[in-house]
Amino acid sequence: MTDPKPINPHTGKVVDEAAELIGRRDPAPDGPTPGAGAAFDADAANAAARGAPPAATGAGTRAPSQQELAIRSALETVMDPEINLSVIDLGLIREIHFLESPARTHIKMMLTTPFCPYAPQLMAEVKTATESVVPQPCEVEILPDAWSPEMMPDPGLLGWSY
Repeated sequence: MTDPKPINPHTGKVVDEAAELIGRRDPAPDGPTPGAGAAFDADAANAAARGAPPAATGAGTRAPSQQELAIRSALETVMDPEINLSVIDLGLIREIHFLESPARTHIKMMLTTPFCPYAPQLMAEVKTATESVVPQPCEVEILPDAWSPEMMPDPGLLGWSY
């Protein structure tokens, strides 16, 4: 009898243990993303959504699409209730994928703390804001990565000094 495969409780999918050991993650949950092969710069996309002048795009990075910019602009209204900054200003939105079969938007985001009590509220607000500008269902995935102020496009918004 074979051992049962471990299941990720958040996604319900079988965990690729080899990938977990080396820290590899697939670019999207259901296969390649259109435009894959080029890295996506979340910080540059967040700045572009706020209307900041575009920074020089490095080799191997791709510019955000108009849909991504529209979503990021809509997400400026989703505020972290404890910090009172948007999920964009905090750098919590890390990836936006447009998936097919069935058509949907997949957003990967982080939380400021691992056990954020506002996670369900933030996920619902991100989903609602996204669906208000892109006419397809949205799913939100919480990444297990640790957040830090250095991930913010402008850490000075926190009012902290380093």
